[in-house]
Amino acid sequence: MPETSGVLLINLGTPEAPTARAVRAYLREFLSDPRVIDTGPLTRAALVQLLIAPFRAPRSARQYRSVWTREGSPLLVHGRALADALAHALGAAYRVELGMRYGRPSLAAALERLVEAGVDRIHVVPLFPQYAASSTGSALQRVFEAAGGLWNVPPLDILPDFYDHPGFIAALAAVTRPVLENGRFDHLLLSYHGLPERQIRKSAPADPLCLTDPDCCLQLRPASRRCYRAQAFATSRALARELGLERERWSVSFQSRLGRTPWIRPFTDHVLPELAGRGVRRLAVACPSFVADCLETLEEIGIRARLQWREAGGESLELVPCVNAHPAWVDTLARMLRSRALPAPGPNSECSDP
Repeated sequence: MPETSGVLLINLGTPEAPTARAVRAYLREFLSDPRVIDTGPLTRAALVQLLIAPFRAPRSARQYRSVWTREGSPLLVHGRALADALAHALGAAYRVELGMRYGRPSLAAALERLVEAGVDRIHVVPLFPQYAASSTGSALQRVFEAAGGLWNVPPLDILPDFYDHPGFIAALAAVTRPVLENGRFDHLLLSYHGLPERQIRKSAPADPLCLTDPDCCLQLRPASRRCYRAQAFATSRALARELGLERERWSVSFQSRLGRTPWIRPFTDHVLPELAGRGVRRLAVACPSFVADCLETLEEIGIRARLQWREAGGESLELVPCVNAHPAWVDTLARMLRSRALPAPGPNSECSDP
């Protein structure tokens, strides 16, 4: 009997509505994760419950409203479109579900739907190109917890980091190239989500160069193979090669920092005026740490960064869309999943029909 496979697509999550109440609930769940704010539990609870969630929620709700669509949150809309397109590409032998690490549709509920459908095993796909303990690590921990709570624990196949996978790079190039070829750009900025420096060091504990040498992330070494910042630079180099960009025409930065603790540099909002000061006028910005457009791409870059760019003297800032459900990305995911399929049972298999 041929194998049936489940596919669990995982993204971070989104509030259920662009309201202060919904955003507050989402922030409390998200930021209470010890992998996201990796401090002691009392400090984390005080920060989230007394400071961040109450005061940040109204502002974040306004930001969400600026990008919310008739169908809902952009992250969820693009996630559903990807799940539908992937299911169509893979065919009847696969069942595809989308689950969010925080909020709904929940990761646990998506996993249960796959188990109830009777799939033989489940391919787990964290939709985070570069590994971080606060994204991929947290999502996988939740998968293992949810799967372990089931009576029949399903076989799980974890799709690894794909930060430099040729298909992912080709998909990035497919959405970036049209922006660059329209002739309205002088420079490409690759803006990644930021992380606290302490989390980078925890992911590369045996690397003596970690964040002490200015060039520590310019190449991946055995000691830094799970370093998010080093993987981000690897993605950038691969994309620049695919696009045929000279080194002086692209740069890397990190966005979305929170709090006063040191975060990885250079900061996107610091790089923008620096580029304008160098004479760059027409800027394209891509966000290769996100596979789906969301608040951080559409609002933080598409609205706030564009405004900052113009105030700094820049002429235009064009946001490169994420891979979303682009056919090149759907095809890449389908190929990656098919390559991990088990061979069909042989004629003597106990699972074969007589």
